[in-house]
Amino acid sequence: MPAPPKAPSPVATPLVTLRVDFAPGVRLGPGKADLLEGIRDTGSIAAAGRRMGMSYKRAWLLVETMNAMFAAPLVASSKGGRDGGGAELTEAGRTVLAAFRAMEEKLRTTAAAETATLVGLFRPADD
Repeated sequence: MPAPPKAPSPVATPLVTLRVDFAPGVRLGPGKADLLEGIRDTGSIAAAGRRMGMSYKRAWLLVETMNAMFAAPLVASSKGGRDGGGAELTEAGRTVLAAFRAMEEKLRTTAAAETATLVGLFRPADD
């Protein structure tokens, strides 16, 4: 009989993540928030995607998805060309990103004791 799979090695500090499910298949999580931050920081969908190790096409599809999820678009973009294009977060995009990051921080803070309990019960892999 094969041995049971080993538990993964713990990270230095366990990562508590947030994902908001608005409807089946319609969600906002840390990856989309990271993409919004990347667009905010770089002014470019392509650069934000590269920073995350994803293709421009994947980044653009995620932006289109997020723009369709909310009452107002989160990202405004202009076509490239000789002067180059660009992208920026709209007011709604800045608001969504700030609210999501605030929710993440509240989750980490308020769940600290429970996270510590889980860490205490976690069985790391035998090396």
